[in-house]
Amino acid sequence: MEAFSRLSSMLLHALETREPTVDLLESFVNHWKSIANYYIKTTDASRPVRQTEIPWCLRQMLDILVYEEKQQMGETGACLEYLLQHKLLETLCTLGKAQYPPGMVQQVLLFFSKFLSQIQKPLLQLVNVYRPVQKLIGLCALPGSQTEVEEAQFLLVVCSRVKQDPPTLRNLLQIVDKSSARAPVFDQSHSDAQSSNHRTEPPPPPGQSDSSTSSRVQSESGLLWALLQLTSSARGPVALKAFEGLLLLSALQAEPSGEILCDETLLGELLAGRLLQLYSLLPMEDLDPGEVQSWPHKPWSSQFSCWSSDHMTNFFSWLDFLDHLMEEAPQVLALKLAHCVQQIWMLDVLQPQLLHTCEQVVLVSTSILCVAVRFVRSRSLLDQLVHFLLRSNTLSPLLLQRCDHISDQVSFASLSLVDELLQKPHKDILDLLVLRFLQSRSYLSPQEDRWTESNEAHEDSNGLEEDPFFSESLLFSESELLLSPPPTPPLCSFSSAPLSGLGSAADVVNSFLCLVPVQVRSAQLFQEGGYESYVHDAHTQVTECRSVSLSWDWPLSLPAPSSGEGGDFFEGPLLKVLFDRLGRVLEQPYELNLKLTAVLSRLSSFSHPLLHEYLLNPYVHLSPCCRSLFSVLIRLMGELMQRIQHVPDLTAGLLNTRRDLLALNTTTTRLEHGTLLRGLVVLEEFCKELAAIAFVKLP
Repeated sequence: MEAFSRLSSMLLHALETREPTVDLLESFVNHWKSIANYYIKTTDASRPVRQTEIPWCLRQMLDILVYEEKQQMGETGACLEYLLQHKLLETLCTLGKAQYPPGMVQQVLLFFSKFLSQIQKPLLQLVNVYRPVQKLIGLCALPGSQTEVEEAQFLLVVCSRVKQDPPTLRNLLQIVDKSSARAPVFDQSHSDAQSSNHRTEPPPPPGQSDSSTSSRVQSESGLLWALLQLTSSARGPVALKAFEGLLLLSALQAEPSGEILCDETLLGELLAGRLLQLYSLLPMEDLDPGEVQSWPHKPWSSQFSCWSSDHMTNFFSWLDFLDHLMEEAPQVLALKLAHCVQQIWMLDVLQPQLLHTCEQVVLVSTSILCVAVRFVRSRSLLDQLVHFLLRSNTLSPLLLQRCDHISDQVSFASLSLVDELLQKPHKDILDLLVLRFLQSRSYLSPQEDRWTESNEAHEDSNGLEEDPFFSESLLFSESELLLSPPPTPPLCSFSSAPLSGLGSAADVVNSFLCLVPVQVRSAQLFQEGGYESYVHDAHTQVTECRSVSLSWDWPLSLPAPSSGEGGDFFEGPLLKVLFDRLGRVLEQPYELNLKLTAVLSRLSSFSHPLLHEYLLNPYVHLSPCCRSLFSVLIRLMGELMQRIQHVPDLTAGLLNTRRDLLALNTTTTRLEHGTLLRGLVVLEEFCKELAAIAFVKLP
């Protein structure tokens, strides 16, 4: 035993004193030679690679490289030098491309993935690394591939290494000449699936030949193209890694990276082209516009937990991904991507559909646009949406006119689009839709008649209280108004507001509450609250509108009115259709009236002094032929009093109407004058809502 122990000690001492690099290099070379000998000696070409020693040899080579790097403390080891000098990566890539033995490309992908992820040295700067990596990328995402899992992992590792060393991005991308190409081209299998309603891809520029198109496809069969193809994989983990790879590349913040992706690749066209491809698969003729408008927002990453074949889900998931990508990308790249989305999807496809004569196409495209506006969060894409919708001489007037369309469904969809726009944090929306038309304040009566009209208005207000249609018990003093509803902090006050000297908060609130005559009020019959029941919701909405507009530098005081004649005033196409629609609230469908009043109440909730004066000031002195929200409501009340003369048992009808609207009736009976009664209920509640908004906004 003593001799055996002495011998063991001698062997251990010999192992410790030998040069470790010599053993590592010899072992590394022997494993590589074992792989080479397999190709020299083996004649069975059908034997799968997993039944050979090749996978084991590759794992041993990788372990040696990792161990050597740890021992060398940052220096290039002999094994890595051997791998680079003898171009082993090039050889492996060639063997993988040949698929000999069968399944070899899978082993090569695994080796490259682990090699790039486990070796800490910046490898992609080395020509003998990034060139074989480029070639292996060219083998990814090919039709009929059986190695999607390994391909996605390899591409994600490559993107991760590029993120660590952004200058290597240029080494991996194949630069294209964008002067000869504009639109993306997809596989024939994708283009065959396009819908008859719209194209899968925009038409090529005039004079573009087939050869230039095929050359452009070949030039994009690199990293970006491979990632894009894998995003459509039916395997959730594969698609997720492809999405993450695109995000890693697009979010590179190093100064030249954004310019490279923007100016020297077709990334924007490819991503927007995929959006168009998914849009082309939507069955436009079968979609329900109402279902589309209520489509729930789901983050793009949630689709991978449960893969869906639903075309609508896939389209909105991709749109959400693009929106998220633009939030993360450098500004130059985000602007380019947003421009591509506008050109390839909005202008080339969506605009012709919005201008279409078929009502179904118009309804569905408008509904999809509503959802897109609601989902978008990135500034660059929102800019393009606003430009597309509100700065087009062809599209913008038509969309606003459709708020008062002969088809109630088209009107509802158009009003929904306006409602979604008003909720977005973009200053140009309100400027283009409303404020630029109110800026001159030419709706005011001439200055010399101001005091006379002020006295007349005061007399009219006194006469209003004496009108038998209005009950004195429903008028509130200022102290009662301030004590009745829940305490709500005022959100904005206008130091030079037009209400100064003309009416307190109580006067303004009473003006809206007293608009509805006593004999047509039904809320108290149903034991529902007064306007104070709307104060909480009004406070929430005013707070939201204020937070949205906080950075817009709106003035705190009203501008001086212009010296022009009042007859020149035009409230703008939006307010015109809203006021016209409001004047017909007694003959419109209930759902349409709800959407109409929702848009008006949101406009009234913004803190701009012009909106406050024009929409919430009942004492504003209007020029002849001009109207405000309050004046439209007054005219509507006059029409209402005439029409209710033909309604028998008005009180019972209103009670049944409210029960129907609240789904409290056990039996479904068709109410006579149902549209009129539902419109009356909406009108009463709308006046209470305006009173609550005024209460919250006024000091």
